[in-house]
Amino acid sequence: MNAALTLRERSEAEASRLPPLLARAEHLAGTVLLGDHGRRRSGLGDDFWQYRPAQIGDSRRMIDHRRSARGDQQFVREREWQIAQSVMLWVDQGASMRFASDKSLHTKADRARLLGLSTAILLVRGGERVGLTGTTLPPRRGNAQIVRLAQAWSEDAEADYAPPEHRAMIPHARAVFISDFLGPMDEVELALTKAADRGVRGVLLQVLDPTEESFPYRGRTIFESVGGTARHETLKAGELRDRYLERLANRKDALTQLCRATGWQLGLHHTGDSAQAALLWLYRALDGGTA
Repeated sequence: MNAALTLRERSEAEASRLPPLLARAEHLAGTVLLGDHGRRRSGLGDDFWQYRPAQIGDSRRMIDHRRSARGDQQFVREREWQIAQSVMLWVDQGASMRFASDKSLHTKADRARLLGLSTAILLVRGGERVGLTGTTLPPRRGNAQIVRLAQAWSEDAEADYAPPEHRAMIPHARAVFISDFLGPMDEVELALTKAADRGVRGVLLQVLDPTEESFPYRGRTIFESVGGTARHETLKAGELRDRYLERLANRKDALTQLCRATGWQLGLHHTGDSAQAALLWLYRALDGGTA
C-alpha cells in the first residue's frame, strides 16, 4: 500500500505541472451518462444549463414562461447532458520492463507506471472515468480509483513479455497502452485490431532505455533477459550492432503501420528524457492532437 501511495504522489507531482485533461471522445455512443462532471451539452439531464431563444420546431412545453414574461421574446430552458469519456489503460508489467542500463536511470517499468498514473490523474481531474483494460478494474471516477490503479501497477509479472489485455474493451472508448513493445508483435496486433473493431481509438507509447536505441556494447558481452529465460554470450558484441538496430527499426516500422491502420497514435519515450515531456505528449495525443 505504501509503495502504491508513493507512486501516486510522484504521479500527482508530474500531473500538477499540466492543466487538467478532458479527453475528447470522437464517438460518444455508450459513454453518455448523467452526472455532476463532464463537458456540457444540451440534452435531457436534470441540471439547468442555459436559456436560449425559442426556435421553429420547439415544442410549447419547452417554453419557460417565467423567463419569457420578462420581454417580448420567448425562451427555452435547456438542460444538459453530462458526457464522461471512458479511458482504458494498459501498462506493461513484464520482466523486460524492469531493465535499466545505469543506476542513474529509472527502469522502463517505473517510468511507464509513472506516466500511466499521471495520465489517469489528469483524466480524473477532468471528470473522466479511467480503468484497466480487461475485467479486473472497470472505469470509474474519483481519487479512490487512482489508488486502485497504483496498487494494480505495483505488481510485477514473471514473464519476460506481458501481452496487451484486449478483453472487455468498452465500445467507442479511448485507450492508452504503455510498453517497450519488444515482445511478440502478434499480441499487439490482436489487441489493437480488437480495439479498432469496437471503435476504440488511442495511443501507444513505446518506452525504451537509451542503450536499447544506441547499442553501445563492444567486445566480450553477456546478454541476459531480466526474467532469466534467455542468455547469450559473445566475444564480438560490436558485430551484432547493425543487425540489432535493423530489427529495432523494423519493429518501430511495424508499430507505425499498425497504428496507421487502426487509427491509433504512436509515441516514443526514453527513460533518460523528461517524464513531463512524455506526459505532455500523451495529453496532446489523447486530446486529438499530434506529437
